[in-house]
Amino acid sequence: MRSLRADEGSFESMAVRDTRVVVIDDDHSVRRSVSRLLKAAGFQVEAYESGPAFLKKTPPRGDHCLVVDVRMPGMSALELLESLRMAGRYSPIVFITAHATDEIRRDLPGETVLTKPIEADVLIAAIDSAVYRARAVQVAPSVRK
Repeated sequence: MRSLRADEGSFESMAVRDTRVVVIDDDHSVRRSVSRLLKAAGFQVEAYESGPAFLKKTPPRGDHCLVVDVRMPGMSALELLESLRMAGRYSPIVFITAHATDEIRRDLPGETVLTKPIEADVLIAAIDSAVYRARAVQVAPSVRK
């Protein structure tokens, strides 16, 4: 397994290269390293230091995924998720945390929660999976017709 280092070549991913990944983490070094890693893997990347900073921007269109730190000052990942849902915005999300606990997993049932430090291939696979699940949700209603 590869560690979360973007300075060691490129990584293969099954995700469509048009996938935009939005990294939201209050820790600058995490934001920078995750962004570099994902760019090296071929993703389009945007990074924000907080949920409110992200919410001020126009929502991503097309294939995208959010990578969100669970514990941030001001607005937690759970509060961000609730804000998105209340606004009618669905985005696939991979949650990252340095403090994986049963409480976090209980608060985010059915969501992908990865514990820092994160292996590069694990993060990329989680993003791929989240994007494909989102595509399936979008296709499913049209299949029923």
